[in-house]
Amino acid sequence: MTFAVQTLNAISPLGLKHFPDADYEVGTDVANPQALLLRSANLHDVEIPESVEAVARAGAGTNNIPIAEYSARGIPVFNTPGANANAVKELTLAGIFLAARNIIDGAAFAHRLTGDAAAMNEAVEKGKKQFVGFELPGRTLAVIGLGAIGVEVANSACALGMKVMGYDPQVTVDNAWKLSSHIERVTSPEQMFRQADIITVHVPLVDETRGMIGADQIALMKPSAVILNFSRAPIVDEDALVAALDAEKLGGYVCDFPSPNFNTRPKCVTLPHLGASTFEAEENCALMAVDQLRDYLENGIIRNSVNFPTVDLPRSAGSTRIGIANSNVPNMVGQISALLAEAGLNIADLLNRSKGELAYTLVDVEGTIPEKVVDQIRSIPGVLSARVVA
Repeated sequence: MTFAVQTLNAISPLGLKHFPDADYEVGTDVANPQALLLRSANLHDVEIPESVEAVARAGAGTNNIPIAEYSARGIPVFNTPGANANAVKELTLAGIFLAARNIIDGAAFAHRLTGDAAAMNEAVEKGKKQFVGFELPGRTLAVIGLGAIGVEVANSACALGMKVMGYDPQVTVDNAWKLSSHIERVTSPEQMFRQADIITVHVPLVDETRGMIGADQIALMKPSAVILNFSRAPIVDEDALVAALDAEKLGGYVCDFPSPNFNTRPKCVTLPHLGASTFEAEENCALMAVDQLRDYLENGIIRNSVNFPTVDLPRSAGSTRIGIANSNVPNMVGQISALLAEAGLNIADLLNRSKGELAYTLVDVEGTIPEKVVDQIRSIPGVLSARVVA
């Protein structure tokens, strides 16, 4: 069987090489694709083919994808958490240094100097006092969001001698284990805003995080405090930030998202969305996205889906596999099993997992599954999609 994958952005060639040529047709103009592979392409208000069974983004954020719409069609959406973590961590650390030492303004001052060496030296001695900064040891960094990136930022800042506070009510057990024992986990974000010298956010853009740093939060902060945003622009309320900067109630803002509000404003550093812009990160994200698509298309396995649960079931020898996406409602597995039994089909293995309102079931059936039975499963109320995995 040949799988068709349509790419909607330029994807690292190293990642694309993980698609076996004999089994995959991959390209920008692929007709009737079973999967979409993208980076920043905006899929909101875009009609995708009925043939699409999976979508993978080579990156962590998925706000460019209409998750709810695809969930209703039983389409898992994959992302690549952690694949670009080191790249974003390094840029965040660079942002901390930029803010602490006024490097951008100082460099701009130096670039404007004219005259001979003596004249420049005299101007430097007169002008450098306006760029006096602060050192990091003993300063407090607040990290909001302790996913793959947040954990790396927190640990690195701790190694630099900073006092680090971390906040994430949904931190995973794995990420919690990775945190340095010197990092203080807090349960109240208000505590962080009051005490931090620098705050950095590493959370996805969802309804709950949009504008999560606004006027009320900024009012709690020290007038000298700095906010770093290398996640998504709308996580910080621009109007509230501008008002605080104008009133000199905030020390600065460093972000990865140019805006008319910030580009020429003092105490602001804007970068052109460089967070994951390294060769290594692009390759890592592409490799991870491709491998996840292959797992799903070839074996029905789900890993790192933002809308469906992780489901990993080893293949049963001599069986046919069916993957079923459905609403998380009672007796779904019972109805599926009953239809298979009525058709005289024996279940060799089965795994069902749920995630919020959605669930996913993998069933290995001895022999083959008639298309009529697959259609019957699709007709069960609450079933969103069902596909026989070759």
